[in-house]
Amino acid sequence: MARRSTSSSTGRPAGTPPSGPRNRTPQPVRLRRRTFGDVVKAFLAFVVLLVLVVGVPGALAVTVGWPLPRSAPSMDWLSQPIGVDVFLNTLTVIVWLAWAQFTACVLVEVKAALSGIGLPGRVPGAGPSQLLARQLVAALLLVGATAASFTPGLSQLGHSLEGNQKGTVATAQATPGITPGILAQQQEQAKSTAAALAEQAGHVSAQAEHGSTATHGATKYYRIQPPEGRHHDSLWEIAQRHLGDGRRYKEIYELNKDRVQPDGSRLSEASLIRPGWIMEMPGDAHGGELVENPDAHVSPEARQQIGDYAQTGDHAQHQHQQQHEQQAQGGGQHAGEDGATAQITVPSQRQTGGNTGTPAAHAQESSGHSSFGLPEALLGAPLLAAGLLAALGRRRRQALWQSALGAVGGRRGMEPPIPTGDAQDVQDALLVGADPEGVRLLDRSLRGLAAALTAESRSLPVVYAAWLSHGDLHLQLAQPAGKPPAPWQLGQDQTFWTLTRADAERYEDTDAAAPYPGLVSLGTMDDSRLLLNLEAVPGIVSLSGREADRAALFASVAAELATNGWSDRMTITLVGFGADLTPLAPNRLRHLDDVEALFETMEAETRQRRGALGAADHHSVLTGRTGPAQHTRWAPNLVLLATQPSAEDAVRLAELAADASRLGIGYLVGTESDDLPGAAWAMEITPDGRLLAPLLGLELQAQLLPAVQQRAVVELFVEADPEHDPDGPTTTPPFLVDISEQGRPAVYARLVGPYEIMGLDTPDGERSPLLHEALALLLLHREGVHPRVLSSALWPRGVTEDVRDALLERLRGWLGTDPDGSPRLRADAAGRLTLAKSVVSDLDVLRSLYYEATQGKGVDSRAVRGRLLTDALVLVRGPLLADRAEGRYRWLTHEIVDAQLPLLVADIGLALSAFHLEKDRAEKAIEALGAALRTAPADERLWNELLRATHATGDPDRLRALAADLVTRSGARGLPPRTEALLDELLPTWRDGAAATG
Repeated sequence: MARRSTSSSTGRPAGTPPSGPRNRTPQPVRLRRRTFGDVVKAFLAFVVLLVLVVGVPGALAVTVGWPLPRSAPSMDWLSQPIGVDVFLNTLTVIVWLAWAQFTACVLVEVKAALSGIGLPGRVPGAGPSQLLARQLVAALLLVGATAASFTPGLSQLGHSLEGNQKGTVATAQATPGITPGILAQQQEQAKSTAAALAEQAGHVSAQAEHGSTATHGATKYYRIQPPEGRHHDSLWEIAQRHLGDGRRYKEIYELNKDRVQPDGSRLSEASLIRPGWIMEMPGDAHGGELVENPDAHVSPEARQQIGDYAQTGDHAQHQHQQQHEQQAQGGGQHAGEDGATAQITVPSQRQTGGNTGTPAAHAQESSGHSSFGLPEALLGAPLLAAGLLAALGRRRRQALWQSALGAVGGRRGMEPPIPTGDAQDVQDALLVGADPEGVRLLDRSLRGLAAALTAESRSLPVVYAAWLSHGDLHLQLAQPAGKPPAPWQLGQDQTFWTLTRADAERYEDTDAAAPYPGLVSLGTMDDSRLLLNLEAVPGIVSLSGREADRAALFASVAAELATNGWSDRMTITLVGFGADLTPLAPNRLRHLDDVEALFETMEAETRQRRGALGAADHHSVLTGRTGPAQHTRWAPNLVLLATQPSAEDAVRLAELAADASRLGIGYLVGTESDDLPGAAWAMEITPDGRLLAPLLGLELQAQLLPAVQQRAVVELFVEADPEHDPDGPTTTPPFLVDISEQGRPAVYARLVGPYEIMGLDTPDGERSPLLHEALALLLLHREGVHPRVLSSALWPRGVTEDVRDALLERLRGWLGTDPDGSPRLRADAAGRLTLAKSVVSDLDVLRSLYYEATQGKGVDSRAVRGRLLTDALVLVRGPLLADRAEGRYRWLTHEIVDAQLPLLVADIGLALSAFHLEKDRAEKAIEALGAALRTAPADERLWNELLRATHATGDPDRLRALAADLVTRSGARGLPPRTEALLDELLPTWRDGAAATG
C-alpha cells in the first residue's frame, strides 16, 4: 500500500502552535504509586456513582412510583387544574431522563476505559454530564486493575469534550482524495506556514542534540487511536504531538517496522496503521497519551500486549539510534512543506491481484527486477515514454515525407539514422516502458467525460489530480459537482469521480476538446500513478531539493506536457532550463532567458486572458472547454521556472499567480528553500528520488528525466529532424545482401505482403505465432533488438523472465546454425539479439536492389538498372505483413517501416517509369506505376507521374478519364496544388469535366 505522510486535517500548518485543545500541549506523564489520597478519591467516586446510578432510580421508585398515567388520558384531562401530584410526576419524568442520560455517559466512559483504546464516544447533548461521568470513572479506575492506560490523564479532564477530539487525516485505504477546502485564504496560510516551519527548523538540531544526550527514562508507547468521523490517526500527527516535529514520523516507523502487532499483522508502510496497534516511541517522546513501562496502572490485557510487543523491539533499537543521530546532525534539512490544507490520498487497492496492467508496471516483473542496462527512469514512466515515442514517430515520418517530396535531400526511402550509445538505450527504454493503450484510454475517458457534460449542459468540474490505479481512473475534484455522467461513478464521497478500465474501454473517439490538458505525472505510490493538474492549482507549486534533482523533475514534467496524448493546444513556458528541450515540440515549448522576460510575457497574457474571459462571460477557462467554442480557445499556459526567484520577484510572482488557476495558467517554481511566498502546494525532491509533500499527504517515487537521458532523448529528436544536416545522412540501407545467385540465403522470409518463411520447418501450432512474430521483429531491426524490447513487443502486458528465455531458446533452435556451426540467432557485445547474414527478408532484398540500381551497378549500366528495378517491383506483393492476425504485431505502431515501405515502393516505381519513358515506352511506365500504386495508393508523386505517362500515350480521352478518376478520389478535400497545376498544363479543359462530373 502507499507510503504516505499526512498533516492535520484541521488546516493548521505543521509547526504552528495549536490554537485550542485539539492537539493538546504535550506534557510528560509521571506515573506514580497509589497514595492514600487516590484511595479516598476512588472511594468517594464510587459512592457518588452508586448514588447517582443506583440510588436515584431506587429513591424515585420508592418515593414517587410510576409517574406516568396508567391509561390513556381523555380530552377532559387538558382542562383540569394542575395539582401537586401532576407537578411532582412531571418533575420525576425529567429526573428519570437526566438519570438515563447520565447512566449512558457512565457506560460509555467505562467501556472506553476498559477497552484500553481510543477516546469515548459522545453522548448527544450530554456535555456536562459526560464530563462528570468521565471524572468519576477515571478517579475510580486510578486504583482499579482495569485502569485505561491510554486514555488522557487527569490534567486533560478539564478540557471540553470537543477539545479532546484529535484532528487527524484520512487513511490510505480511501479513494484518492485531496481534502476539499483549498480556498482563497491559502495564500495567507502558505506565508504563515513557511514562517512557522522556518522557525521550527531552527529548533530541530537543538532538540535532536538534547534528545541524544538526555536521559529519557523508560521506554514509552503509544496506541493508535480509532477514527473519529472522517479523521484517522497518522504517524505524522503522532510525531507532531509527541516529538514536536511531524517529519520525525520516520523514526516511529523505523522503530516499529515489521513488528507483530496485537492483531497479528505488521507495520509495513508508514501510511498503513490501524486502531489498537502499539507504537514504541523515541526516547524523547512526551505527552499525556504516552505510557511508560506498564505496571498495575494499566489493564492486564494492555500490560500483556505491551510486554509482548516490547520483546520484538530489540532489532529496531539500533536503527532508531542511528536515525535519531542523523536527524540531530542534519536537522531542518527537510524544513517542511508549506502550502495548502489539501491532502492527496492514493486509491484503495482492488482485490484483483496483479498490478496496473501497463507495460511499465510489468517491466520489472518480466525481467527479474533488472533493467538490463536500460534507463530505469524511462522504464517506470509509461505515459511519458508513450508520448515521447509517439512524437518521435511523427517526427521521423515527417522527415520521410519531406525528403520524398524533395523538400530535403538524402534519406529518401531509407531508414532514419540508427541511434547509438545512450540514445540507443533511451530508445529501447521508450519501447519497453511505453503504454500507448493507457494514454489512449486516458484521453478517451477525459474527452468522453467532457462530451457527456456538454450534452447535459454542465460545466467541467475543477480537477486537482488524477490517479491511475489498476487501470481505473480516479478524478479528484476541488469541490462536489453533483452526480457524474454515466459510466462514471461517485467514489468515496461527492468529490471523487471514478471510471473503471472496463467502462473506459467502451469509449469511442469523440470530437470533444481535451478537458484537462494540464495533467502531468509526478510519480507513483506502489501500483498507483499520480497526475497533478498544474493548471488547477490555486497558486504556485514550489519544488525544493538539490538543483540536479529539481532539474530532472522539471525535465520530466516538461517532456510529458510537450508530448502527451491527452491534450490539444498548449504552451509550456520554460525559464532557467530546457533550452535544449524545444526539439521535442517546437510548437508547444517556449524558452525564456530570465525571470524579467517571464514577467513581461505573463503579465500581458494574464491581462489578455482576464479580458477574454470577461468578454465571453466565462468564470474560468473550464466553462469555455464545453459547448460550441470548445476548440477555439482556452489552451493552457504552464510555466516551469527552475531558477530561484529573488525575494522581490517571488512576491511579484505570487501576485501574478493569485488568479492563475481561473485563467488556465499554472506555475511550477524551483526553490532552494521552503519559504516561497504564494506557494499553495510545496514539494521536495530528495536525493534518492522521492517526492515529498507531507501537508498534501504525499510521498511518491518521483518520475524523473535525468540529464543523461534528457540529452539522449533530445538527440533522438534532433537526428529525426528533416532539416537537421540534410546532406549528412547516407542513403545506404542498414543491411545489404548479396543479390547474386551465389548469395542465396539459408532462411528467407517474405514480409512484403503475406508472411511466408522458406528454409525452416514449420513449428507446432501453439508456438508458431510467437516465433514468427519474434523473427519478423528481428528482421526489421538488423542492428539488433534488446531482449526486453523483444519481450515487451511479444507480451505487451508482461511476462516472466523464464517464459521469455524459453521462447528465445526455441527461436534459437528453430533458426538453427550456419554450416560453420555458428548460431543464426546471436547476441552482440551489448546483449542485443541479432540475426546472421544467412537469414534474409524480402525487404532486405528490396532495399538492396534499389540501392544497386540507383547507386551501385545500375548507375553505369542502363540494362542492369532496368533489370534490378523490375526485379525489385516484382517482390512487392502488398503491404507489410498483410495477413497478420488481429491483436498481434502491435509493436508496428511504434515502427516507421509502415511509412517507409510505401515510399520505397513509390521510389522504385518512379525510377522504373522514368527508365521506360526514356525510350518512349509509356505503356511499360504506366504498368510500373500501377504496380507501385497498389502498395502506395496515397503517394501524390505516383499519380502525377501516371498523368505524364498517360499524356505520353497521346490519348486525350484516356487522360481525361484519369483526371476524372483523380477528382473523384480526392473527394471534398480537392486535388493537391501540384496535381492541379500539372493537369492545367497537360489537360487545360479538365475543370470542365470535373464540374460536369460533380
